[in-house]
Amino acid sequence: MRTTIELGEVAAFNWDALRSEEHFLFRRIADHDRSVLAIGMKEELVAPGFDAQGCATDWVFGALRYEWKDELFHASPTDPANARWWIPRLVVEWRGKNVSLHVHQDEVERSLKWCKDAFQDRRSGTYATPSIHWRSHTTKAEYIRRTQQLLAHIQRGDIYEVNYCTTRSASVPEFDPFLSFETLLSRSQAPFAAFHRRNEAFALCASPERYLAFDHRRVVGEPMKGTRPRHADPEQDRRAAEELATDAKERSENIMALDVMRNDLSRIAATRSVRVEELCAVRSYQRVHQMVSTVSAEMRNDLTPMDVLRASFPMASMTGAPKRRAMELIQDVEEGPRGPFSGSLGFFDPYGTGDFNVVIRTVLFNAANGSLSLTTGSAITAQCDPESEYEECQVKARSVIEALCHA
Repeated sequence: MRTTIELGEVAAFNWDALRSEEHFLFRRIADHDRSVLAIGMKEELVAPGFDAQGCATDWVFGALRYEWKDELFHASPTDPANARWWIPRLVVEWRGKNVSLHVHQDEVERSLKWCKDAFQDRRSGTYATPSIHWRSHTTKAEYIRRTQQLLAHIQRGDIYEVNYCTTRSASVPEFDPFLSFETLLSRSQAPFAAFHRRNEAFALCASPERYLAFDHRRVVGEPMKGTRPRHADPEQDRRAAEELATDAKERSENIMALDVMRNDLSRIAATRSVRVEELCAVRSYQRVHQMVSTVSAEMRNDLTPMDVLRASFPMASMTGAPKRRAMELIQDVEEGPRGPFSGSLGFFDPYGTGDFNVVIRTVLFNAANGSLSLTTGSAITAQCDPESEYEECQVKARSVIEALCHA
């Protein structure tokens, strides 16, 4: 059993304190003014366990790669790395300005010692990321050709929508993931941000999108489709948000993703419990406006939150409609496996809540070889213009690159 130690209000968190930790996951849940940080790995699991009320038996964190879909849709054995679950050594939780530690009794002394270094002001100013030359894996001409290939499938009626993504990469052995994430979080204020490390692999995630939130037997999904860049001029910025809110193409993309998630949740929902709570709302973040819809459901009594993940993964906003055929076409046109991108990072706690994001706006760093990658995409529908979709991918990439200070 864990004990909870209340630290109260503490000084700013020192991200350098994580340098010696080979395994951690930080998650921000801005709409609840909450963040959690899992440190270490006490036990690796095949899957989380839950009681009858939907509460996890301990704090359990998960890292889901897009390729977990192969196990879910084809029942084929996949790499265990596609769905990793673990019980951490220590959980740090922020609720507003107050901090709590959730720790097993045998780890109390060690955890309190770690906190002395972690909660202190280290320096002022922002980290200057080294100059980075990004190399796109797909030319504009190739992007347009593949988009037209997908449009041909839409015109034939094979699919209605598909999420097509491209990747850029760089080699920067001197890249500092700790200071870079601190800068990224500060500049993006991403509501569902994450920072994950497993050995030499890092994910610096400035996600604006929630996949699923859990509160006992209630589950909420928030598919996001539709983007506009922010503007320094208030009037121009207001017009951009209004244009997004009324754009018929963007609304249709969003509603298609919403319908797929409604269908996914209906597979696990109690009778007549699936409800659309918000339709095509525009939310404004630090660097972009985004269109978001919200759908909720009550789980059937014989199911657990894991059944919800299995029924709805990969998330509707990152696949298409119908989902299975869209994923087949994604595999045909994209350069290779997506890996962590368009997967999810999240957790379940012993109090019945949980939160999983969509891994987008994310820089992946391999410390073993100094490689960086950044993937972005957009929804392809019958109404889309390939050149505009290409530019949307650039806008999303720039929102991350500029936040890291190396535009």
